[in-house]
Amino acid sequence: MHLQKNKKLISALFATFFSVGANSAFAEMPLSNKLLLTGGVSQVEGAAGGGLTPWAVIGGYGTNNEVGANVHYSYLKSNDYKLDTYGVTFGLFDRVEFSVAQQDFDVGNLRNKVTAGLGADVIGRDTLNQIIVGLKVRVFGEAVLDADTWVPQVAVGVQYKENQDKEFIKSAVIGAKSDHGTDVYIAATKLLLDKNLLLNGTLRFTKANQFGLLGFGGANHDSYQPMVELSAAYLLSKKWVVGAEYRMKPDNLRSPANAALFGGANVVDLKEDDAFDVFVAYAPTKNVSLTAAYVNLGNIATVKPVGANYGKQDAVYLSAQFGF
Repeated sequence: MHLQKNKKLISALFATFFSVGANSAFAEMPLSNKLLLTGGVSQVEGAAGGGLTPWAVIGGYGTNNEVGANVHYSYLKSNDYKLDTYGVTFGLFDRVEFSVAQQDFDVGNLRNKVTAGLGADVIGRDTLNQIIVGLKVRVFGEAVLDADTWVPQVAVGVQYKENQDKEFIKSAVIGAKSDHGTDVYIAATKLLLDKNLLLNGTLRFTKANQFGLLGFGGANHDSYQPMVELSAAYLLSKKWVVGAEYRMKPDNLRSPANAALFGGANVVDLKEDDAFDVFVAYAPTKNVSLTAAYVNLGNIATVKPVGANYGKQDAVYLSAQFGF
């Protein structure tokens, strides 16, 4: 029921975006003075930034007297999982960013492996769904205008996440303490124009398991923890960017109860690892950006035979963003 309402909300926001676009960006409105790609791409949770981590930049190409917005779709495919993310982001006067994103996490492959290993279908579903509502505020600094000073652009943000599979997430299979939670972060972005380099550091306080897709908190840990996220991007040209990101993640779910449920942890390992990616982004125009990346997500409820090392989730990430 919640999921249906949330999808209707996102559909309404998409309609609002295209309505605003038709009446402003595409009605012979002059393009923003922001440089290409300096608003970032769409992060996997909906904020403007890199694929893995939010930056201090505000989404869209609106300047301090304009409104910008974008819609995005991202696809991630790893060894055992698929993730579809789609959403809309509004940037208000280069100061405030509001975003809504829907994540659909396909666990069908894992379900088949667990069923084969345990002889029972303990998952009982092929998809987990999560909605994320984000708010970001630029506190000080301006990435482009302050490029020749030491001052970075700094922003604070929150991401409220609600998993739509409450009973499953809090069941003994996963063991999360809650189906919803709020991440709080502070991000600092520094653009070195003379070196064609963008650097970002984000400090996030979170209880989310696997970005919230497996709930929040667990037997191993159930309080907010500081997690560091780092990004570096090099501008090959005004339209092409290459870079890399690193994101720490908490390890909340491992417990004796989980180990006992899954045969002494010989079938499923709920250990959570940090993630990193290497990406390339291309912006043919200010209205369109495309991103491709290799992502290593570490362990995500990996199925393993007795005595084997748990597997890593190597993934391909593709994202398209359209806005003004």
